Amino acid sequence: MIQREAKILRKSNETNIEARINLDGTGKFEGNTGIGFFDHMLNLFAKHGLLDLYVKAVGDLFVDSHHTIEDVGIVLGLAIKESLNGKDGIKRYGTSFVPMDETLATVSLDLSGRPYLVFDANFTVDKIGDFDTEMVEEFFRALAMNSGITLHARIIYGKNNHHMVEGLFKAFGKALSEASTYDSRIKGVMSTKGSL
Repeated sequence: MIQREAKILRKSNETNIEARINLDGTGKFEGNTGIGFFDHMLNLFAKHGLLDLYVKAVGDLFVDSHHTIEDVGIVLGLAIKESLNGKDGIKRYGTSFVPMDETLATVSLDLSGRPYLVFDANFTVDKIGDFDTEMVEEFFRALAMNSGITLHARIIYGKNNHHMVEGLFKAFGKALSEASTYDSRIKGVMSTKGSL
């Protein structure tokens, strides 16, 4: 089996980010973005996606969290895309429903190479710790656009904003794990076109 790993570096006037991903890991997370709640979400993504993830981000947090969170999304998207080089034998599609107490979150995705985001979640607070809740959509948009993933993320119902965001990150990890899983019955790529 090929090693499905990638390392991406991105430096701009606003952020300096390094990310490493191993899609065939065990759920280990290491790193620091300077935004505690965001680090918690990345840890959940790795744990429930059974992938190993390292993220080190230094951003202009004196402005706000926007550049750091969006740019981490860009870098993770590029890392996922690179680590998936060669999609032969993978399931391609993944869907996960995650209950978090009163909240039910779902993510459904397609490793199609065609980036798209449908996002349906209404948060009732502006911030969770130092994390701007409007950045959840921006993170997933940046990740989808740079990974080539068609991504549908939705909060079906919920009240607690922490639970809602956590449910989405867990569901994304589980859906990505399912979509990138090998199935011995699949010969080549899962497409009648013969390419993804």
